[in-house]
Amino acid sequence: MRYPDLEIDLLRAFTTVAETGSFTAAADVVGRSQSAVSQKILRLEDLLGRPLFKRTSRSLILTGEGERLLSAARRMLEFNDLAVRNLVDSVDVERLRIGISEDFVPHHLPALLSKFASLCPAVRLELMTGLSCNLLAAYDEDRLDIVIAKKDGRAQRGRVIWREPLMWISSNQYDRDASEAVPLVLLPAPCTYRGVAIKALDSVRRDWYVACTTNSLAGARAAVAGGFGVTVLGRSFVQDGMQVIRPSDQWPALPMTEIVVIGEEKSEARIVQPLLSFLTDNLAH
Repeated sequence: MRYPDLEIDLLRAFTTVAETGSFTAAADVVGRSQSAVSQKILRLEDLLGRPLFKRTSRSLILTGEGERLLSAARRMLEFNDLAVRNLVDSVDVERLRIGISEDFVPHHLPALLSKFASLCPAVRLELMTGLSCNLLAAYDEDRLDIVIAKKDGRAQRGRVIWREPLMWISSNQYDRDASEAVPLVLLPAPCTYRGVAIKALDSVRRDWYVACTTNSLAGARAAVAGGFGVTVLGRSFVQDGMQVIRPSDQWPALPMTEIVVIGEEKSEARIVQPLLSFLTDNLAH
């Protein structure tokens, strides 16, 4: 059976729409009109003979076929860009300084570094891990080229590549009366999680005190597991011996946390683009 050839520009439009969630946002990313992007999606659906999105007046959701295509499309774009770069671009960047938030350690960092080593064996990597606020400060001081970090609530910058709900997390043994002050395990200011926890408890006039301050997410998780108190972290940080405290009148619902990539517009970013495609593809599963 003769299958249709999938054009790279159609796949690029498709992945951009899927990642941004709208034709309007995708048009801004690819620098084309909304109608042009819409036509590319229609053409791709016509080639495949099946719908890739469920369209309503309020939302744009991938169909089952669209979800399956998205993973393959990202890999095809990665290989296309890698092949073109190897043939056309001169390798004038021998070093990449990248900062990766502790939110990804140890969940995604090993696979990420393995992928980087296979894609860019000639590039000297300078890796900084730590709290997002420290990584963003290093980026602003031109000590990093690319940063993957928690979104800074004070500045609207970077492209969102991952979202995760924040949770109240404690040890399994934690069972304090609602009238008692909450012992908090916090990171130093200006940590976003710290501000979220304090603001949420203040909103319901719940007393609290800082039982433990730690300078790393790993330390916060260890302190919570050890019974020092309650903290606010992403759902993926829950481990054995911990529990998620369900939202209630005494435990307000918490917002989503967002991970962004900053620095994609720099010349060094072309090295890391296949890495970002690999990361977003794995985060989606």
